[in-house]
Amino acid sequence: MSTVSTAEPVDAVVIGAGVVGLAVARALALSGREVWVLESEANIGSGVSARNSEVIHAGIYYPQGSLKARLCVQGKQMLYAYCAERGVAHGRCAKLLVATSLAQMPELAQVQARALANGVDDLQLLSAAEATALEPALHCHGALLSPSTGIVDSHGLMLALQGDLENAGSQVVLNTMVDRVALSPTSRHQVWTQDGTCLAARIVVNAAGLSAPSLARRFEGLAAHHVPQEFFAKGNYFSLAGKAPFQRLIYPLPEPGGLGVHLTLDLAGQAKFGPDVQWVQDASDYQVDPARCAAFYAEVRKYWPALPDGALQAGYAGIRPKISGPNDVAADFVIQGPVTHGVPGLVNLLGIESPGLTSSLAIAQCVESALAQAACIA
Repeated sequence: MSTVSTAEPVDAVVIGAGVVGLAVARALALSGREVWVLESEANIGSGVSARNSEVIHAGIYYPQGSLKARLCVQGKQMLYAYCAERGVAHGRCAKLLVATSLAQMPELAQVQARALANGVDDLQLLSAAEATALEPALHCHGALLSPSTGIVDSHGLMLALQGDLENAGSQVVLNTMVDRVALSPTSRHQVWTQDGTCLAARIVVNAAGLSAPSLARRFEGLAAHHVPQEFFAKGNYFSLAGKAPFQRLIYPLPEPGGLGVHLTLDLAGQAKFGPDVQWVQDASDYQVDPARCAAFYAEVRKYWPALPDGALQAGYAGIRPKISGPNDVAADFVIQGPVTHGVPGLVNLLGIESPGLTSSLAIAQCVESALAQAACIA
């Protein structure tokens, strides 16, 4: 189905058919609601959800008590169970978080302590010899082994979520850009699309990813101070020509704005490196500048000194939908419901960057809590 063809009332409209929007729509549909997912693009998951590392994160780095920490840990467990139940391709490949200098060794202990505070109790501190026994091509002074880190076929996951919501009587409507929403404190909200169609919905969930703040500014009846400024942090990836000599994901210690230039593997064992952090103004700039390759070689060779010359090829880029800038403390997820803004039936999902994929099913539960005007408890 490519266009909205009816203005009849619906129970819920979810704006955005990325992994989070689909997970939210599925949860609402399974609770008995008729849900319409409105997606501006011609396919589901063609934005942020299509341009990431496809990593199932363990929940290691995030501040204790934050939504990112709580929902990542919960979402990881839910995601593994869902993938197993629905036959979505995934794997628990584990990862090594490595100290590439002696000066970084104390940071490993700090990361382990933070992870334990977040409920991640399976990290193992390894010596350099223990780490290289697992991965002989690795150079490090020590490492943390995270056995619950994995990878997932993100598109397969989204297709499964779409199938679930459609089987529950709801639908995804493609090529449908939302123009504005007229909010009502007492009746149905009016969702207007660019072709002039109007849907009347009791529930509206803004899961528009990179566009979520700008869309929220077009919500008539939502106070402007509830909408944060958006920032865009581009992450470039370079792929490896040939087979990598690693069986696990390899991560350096985090850098400002991201998790560093790490090595990830897809389900076929092909390696890619990234993302780096490049702050940009244009959220549609997905071109990878080959000139950035030199910095990738330098970073990767800190943990894989034998990376051959000429082995890296420009891959793809993604853009993180941030609500904190390059000099700010990293913002938490914002799951903004009626308790915050006072509009019944409205939830804004803002700044849903990594670990949004891992957290998607738990975020969906949080949205239901927010709609019930309750606090989000992971």
